[in-house]
Amino acid sequence: MLARQRQALILEEARRTGAVRVSDLVTRLGVSDMTVRRDLDVLAGRGLVEKVYGGATSIVGKSTDEPGFEAKSVRQRAQKEAIAAVAGGLVRPGTAIGISAGTTTWTLARALDEIPGLTIVTNSIQVADVLRGANQPDRTVVLTGGVRTPSDALVGPVAVQSLRSLHLDVVFLGVHGMADGPGFTTPNLTESETDRALVEAGRKLVVLADHTKWGIVGISTIAGLEEADVVVSDDGLSDNARETLTEQVGELMIAETAETAEAEEA
Repeated sequence: MLARQRQALILEEARRTGAVRVSDLVTRLGVSDMTVRRDLDVLAGRGLVEKVYGGATSIVGKSTDEPGFEAKSVRQRAQKEAIAAVAGGLVRPGTAIGISAGTTTWTLARALDEIPGLTIVTNSIQVADVLRGANQPDRTVVLTGGVRTPSDALVGPVAVQSLRSLHLDVVFLGVHGMADGPGFTTPNLTESETDRALVEAGRKLVVLADHTKWGIVGISTIAGLEEADVVVSDDGLSDNARETLTEQVGELMIAETAETAEAEEA
């Protein structure tokens, strides 16, 4: 098991139970005490757990916490690039697609430069800026109106009304969290309504979410797991998360990060 996979499992267990013990993790993972402690150091350094004597406790933000775009853009960059590369392969020339706000979907937008004839609808200022700068004269970019959120999404009645009149081939949705039961969630009530309108406008739903999103629950559900035709995540996703998603979504696609590829070649 790779270090990132161990860390994802440890984080998932910490979020599920509130705390983890080093001794329990040694037994469960079949690794040394020092290996577990190094994994906890990594997670603590990323602000995901708080180390305590003999283990660590979970640090879970409030269900309404909403980091800004800049804060989120520096997280899991390698994973987002890998996810965007896989998701980009699902986009066909000449189609109409929807792209929600978020740093993973923003990364996807940057990967669409070579695909001609696209009509792209988005409620993200950042995504629209990327798409507008691409050298594609036959591309149409539609930016919904609305009220701006901390994550640079345009939300509210204006955005919802414009989306309800559209019919898209594929919608690419970024999410704050995903979990068994709550499904795909966001910490912003108004944004969830706008995202639901975007989902309803598409014939196919593709959710982009790196492994750290598993087990995170925002205040409002955008869609159930079973509503996703495809979920694209990365190879740090735990076995438990993979099993749950495989059972409930149409298809789970795992993007291999460059770090994993290098480790396998070594």
